Amino acid sequence: MTERRVQLNADEANRLFQDAKTINNGNSGSNALAHDSGDESNEDDNGALQRGFPTGEPQENPAPGGDFLEDFQDDTEELELTHLRIDNIPALHLDRFKNLQRLSFRQNLIPKIRGLEGLASLQELDLYDNRFSKIEGLENLTNLVSLDLSFNGIRHIKNADHLVKLTDLYFVSNKITVIENLSTLVNITNLELGSNRIRTIENLDRLVNLEKLWLGKNKITKLQNLSNLKRLKILSIQSNRLTAIEGLEELEDLEEIYLSHNGIEKIEGLDKNLKLTTVDIGNNKVSKLENLGHLKELVELWASNNLLDSFEDFESELKDNCPELETVYAEGNPVQTNNYTTYRLKMKIMLPQIKQIDAQYVRP
Repeated sequence: MTERRVQLNADEANRLFQDAKTINNGNSGSNALAHDSGDESNEDDNGALQRGFPTGEPQENPAPGGDFLEDFQDDTEELELTHLRIDNIPALHLDRFKNLQRLSFRQNLIPKIRGLEGLASLQELDLYDNRFSKIEGLENLTNLVSLDLSFNGIRHIKNADHLVKLTDLYFVSNKITVIENLSTLVNITNLELGSNRIRTIENLDRLVNLEKLWLGKNKITKLQNLSNLKRLKILSIQSNRLTAIEGLEELEDLEEIYLSHNGIEKIEGLDKNLKLTTVDIGNNKVSKLENLGHLKELVELWASNNLLDSFEDFESELKDNCPELETVYAEGNPVQTNNYTTYRLKMKIMLPQIKQIDAQYVRP
């Protein structure tokens, strides 16, 4: 069967670009890169975010009129409907595409999830950056393996517990306060909850196949309730409120951990995580480099903007103990700020195995 995607001609693409440029004048890039600041002043009455328009409503040039999908065959497997200002999914009559497997509505104006009931074959659904505040209308999409609901106004995780085939689930930059209603989604390997309002890591015990967990930019104060996630390889919990590294003893398969922009004062709690290749402790309050020498597979250490003041600590902890080490970030520490002219040379001498110091490669 023939697979087709929506392709705009040059005139149409230019028109859409000019529309977006006019509407977003002075707010370039805010849709794709904005993070939840905690300010609720940009919500409408039902909690949906006001995205892309100064007043929250389109001012001119409405969404494409007529049946602009009429030229696409009924056996189409993929549609990418990105940045077309679509605000009414039912009007597209998508149920004619019985074999549709991948559907993207990125950067549109969709206020509610509707009109997807006839797409039982759908495997990937992308609703990134729209205007809805509730998860709904997914009852028949039981074959979904990937669902992206990022950059909307979602407050509660619910009405998705029947999507048991999901392996990838994205909730980036919503207004979620509690991790909940995920216990039936045991096939998930990749869960993204970054940039929300979560305070506690909880209700993840049943996700025993989880390999990647992203919790950056929340309000989490403690590493906890992770012991059942024994297959976890990547844990990102940057920009939270952690003060200690703890609760990781059971995560023996962990390969990458990202802890930057917290309030951590001591490197500890990694004794059982022998497979770690990347450790990120940048932008914390660490004053001594320690408890890393047992990580024989360590490749990258990111420790910028802490209180590290001893070159000797780097040598004693890493030189002979971490033979795979290639990259060290240490700028913004006293070892660098107090030794501008000799910093790189000293680091190279202390750690002859490394290939990169901060953002620059080491010359042979």
